[in-house]
Amino acid sequence: MASRRKDTLLTPSRGPSQRQLRVGEQVRHILSTLFLRSEFPEPGLPTSVTVTHVNMSPDLQNATVYIMPLGGYYREETLAYLKEIAGYVRHQLGKSLQTKFTPSLRFRLDESFDHAERIEKLLKGTER
Repeated sequence: MASRRKDTLLTPSRGPSQRQLRVGEQVRHILSTLFLRSEFPEPGLPTSVTVTHVNMSPDLQNATVYIMPLGGYYREETLAYLKEIAGYVRHQLGKSLQTKFTPSLRFRLDESFDHAERIEKLLKGTER
């Protein structure tokens, strides 16, 4: 029985743990509220931002935040602005997040909408 336990400890994880998912959802909710209030140290956010998903690292020290600007406009400008104020956003996140450490934030554009639109166009093209 000891060998079975050893094997299960060495098998790689099949995805994020429940804790990663829970903390990621908390981070998403806090950031969504922060972006909704738009209280930033300097003006510059070109449009409203939706936080679609947050991936947490296994040690909860890093968070990859997937965003999409309203209507898909000003993507690069929004991403550049969020990268510029990431330290401020992290500080605000730390005020609300009930964890030992506040994760560092990496912002990425959520490409899933583009992929879904491309697939939809392909499917519509084959229906004719």
